[in-house]
Formats: sequence, C-alpha cells, structure tokens
Amino acid sequence: MGINVAIVGSGPAGCMLAHLLLHKDSDISVTIFERESSIDFRSQGGTLDLHEKTGQAALKEAGLFDEFLKYARYDGEAFKIADKNLLCYITQQGSKGSSTTGRPEIDRPKLRELLFNSLPEGTVRWNKKLVAVSGDHSLSFADGSTASGFDLVVGADGAWSKVRPLLSDAKPYYSGIAGHSLLISNAEQQVPDLHKLVNRGNLFSFSDGKSIMAQQMGDGSINVGTWAVRPSDWQSACNVHDTEEVKKTIRQEYAGWHPDLLALTQAAEGTVQPRDLYMLPIGHKWKHRAGVTLIGDAAHVMTPFAGEGVNLALQDAMKLAAAIKSSHSSSNLDGNIEAFERDMFSRATETQQLTYDMMTAMFFTPGAPRQGIERYILRAVRGELGPWITALLTPVVYVWFFIFKLIW
Repeated sequence: MGINVAIVGSGPAGCMLAHLLLHKDSDISVTIFERESSIDFRSQGGTLDLHEKTGQAALKEAGLFDEFLKYARYDGEAFKIADKNLLCYITQQGSKGSSTTGRPEIDRPKLRELLFNSLPEGTVRWNKKLVAVSGDHSLSFADGSTASGFDLVVGADGAWSKVRPLLSDAKPYYSGIAGHSLLISNAEQQVPDLHKLVNRGNLFSFSDGKSIMAQQMGDGSINVGTWAVRPSDWQSACNVHDTEEVKKTIRQEYAGWHPDLLALTQAAEGTVQPRDLYMLPIGHKWKHRAGVTLIGDAAHVMTPFAGEGVNLALQDAMKLAAAIKSSHSSSNLDGNIEAFERDMFSRATETQQLTYDMMTAMFFTPGAPRQGIERYILRAVRGELGPWITALLTPVVYVWFFIFKLIW
C-alpha cells in the first residue's frame, strides 16, 4: 500500500516536496492544502539567491534546474555593502551571461510559480485555511471541512504554522528589527542613476542600527527595504500603510544619509508594506511524534540577513522527500522521518546561528560596518570555505581592511 501525505502550505518548501514525491513513478499520494485563493493572491516579496549546495541542489534533484535557468539572473549576483555615506566596503560584480556556478537571483514569485507549475493539476487545494491538527492527524479548516487518512502531515505553513503546536510550544519572537518594503517600478526609465547604482543586483547599506537595502527585480523594478532596530510598538508612531507619510518618516529617521540612498526610498510608489522580523529560538527542536513533521520556516524561521532561509527550506524538502521515498510502506516511515528531523535540527541550528551573527554584526554592533566588517565577512564565508581556509584567510582580511580604513 502507498503512502498518503498531506502538506500544509504551498510555498517553495511545500511545492518542492510535493514535486519530488510525485516526480517519476511513485505510489505516494500527495495533497497540498493552501489558505490562499490562488497562486497570485498576495505579493511574495523580493528576490532570492539560490546556493549551489542547497537550493540549486534541490532544483537539480527535482529536474527543474533547466527551467530555473530561464529565469535566473547571474548578473543579479552583483552586490555592494556600504555605510550611510555610501562608502563601499565590499563590491562584487555580477556574472556576464549564463553560468552554472555561483548564486544566481530569482524573484520569489517566479520561483513559487515555477514550482507550482511543475505539479499535477489538482495537487493544491485552495482556500483551505488550517485551524487545527488533531492527535489522529486529521485536519480541520476554517470553512468547516476536514481531511483525514494521512500517513504523514507536513507543516510547510511558515512562521505562524498551525501544525507546529502539535510538536512544539515554541513561538517566533520579535527579533528587534522591523521596517518597510517599498517598490520603484520601471527603475531604468524612471530613475536611471539609481538603477545604475544598484547595478542589476543588490545594495546593502548599514549604519547606526539601520539599513537601506535595494534589490533589482526581474521585471525591472527595484525593491527597497528600510530596516532598523525598533521597539515592538513602532507601528503606532505613524500610519505605516500611507506611502507619503512613511516616506516623510524615513526622511526624518535617515537624516544625514547619502542623498542617493534617501532617493531610493523617496522614488518608491504604490503600496508600502510594514513588516516585523521574527525568529524561532536558535536550535529549535521537538520530540519526534509519529505522523507529523515540519519543514522550512515552520521549523526554523529566521531573519533574512544571511540569505539562507529559502535555501534551507528547499534542502529540507529534498531530504524529507528522500526519507519518505526510501520508506517501503507506512510501517517504516516513522524511523526515516525521525532520522530526517535529527539531520534537519543540526543543519538548521548552524544556519540560524549564522543568520543571527550576521544580523548582530550589522544592526547591534556600534560603529558597524566600519567596526566589525572583518568578522562579518569571515563569518559569511566560513560555511562555504570551512574553518581551515577561513583561518588562513583571516589575516588577509584584517590587513586589507586595516589599509582600507587608513585610506578611507
């Protein structure tokens, strides 16, 4: 008898898991339950860089890498890390043309669309807002309907997962950082100088516990984020949904920042999205319970400052799919899921710590980025290069920035 799997949430992790389980010949049944009404129900955020060993590896395993390359932007790898005076501490140019290495960018909506379109019609059941999961793994929805008979329920339903309470009492807590997301449409035509500044990639500027970030999107727009250390009640200070009032507040909060950085925030139009950044405790885990598990943000939501969240989520999906497919029946499924969870806890803890360290370095370190830029860079590359190469690189980085600071 085959295995019947329910996935709650049709984000990248949920759709990737479903595709991998249904890919090729399989006796596994999969249903995704999604609270939204359609794939385009709401804005899905900015751009993502997919890493070779995690996000890209999952796409290759799914047979979707060639499709991904149609939308990937290798020139989107360009990035700058600067301070409020637009003094650049790190500058990287994007690749020319297509490549098969590196960390190409893709818009979050396009990635989700790619994964969704890979699924057989009818896999996703829309307008299914989960209310609760019972002890026998039956699902209850806001419309009064229920679903049951699953060998495994997978919570891929994000930071505020409705599946998580069955496994853990942990809840995401406010990271201390919040801000706004704004959008500049058709940037090359409307603000050519700012478009050139972003250089089809990413610009990250930090100072005084604040940041202005700009990301080139595939449709020609620029996504602008203004993140800062803020009290939890910060949204009461102004109408955070009124674009003009938000822009006025930004001018006040970021007084003294470089005119080009302020111009990025003032050129935005349309709606503005306020957002508090939440995270689960580093090392979050739970006692294994047969028939239910979590992946992605439901298991280990973190802030976006290391760019690892979606990559870890796609890797979760790849590894969980392998665990399920290696189960000959529901009888040995449980042991494989428990082994998957142990591996995920280890991977997630490492990534959560990296993200926390990167966030702390730029938002909670006085004098950043000038103070601590060396630690920031070395922490960022340690996971890729390993401890030995990072140790060899350390004196080079410190000497380089010692000279840099003497000049600048």
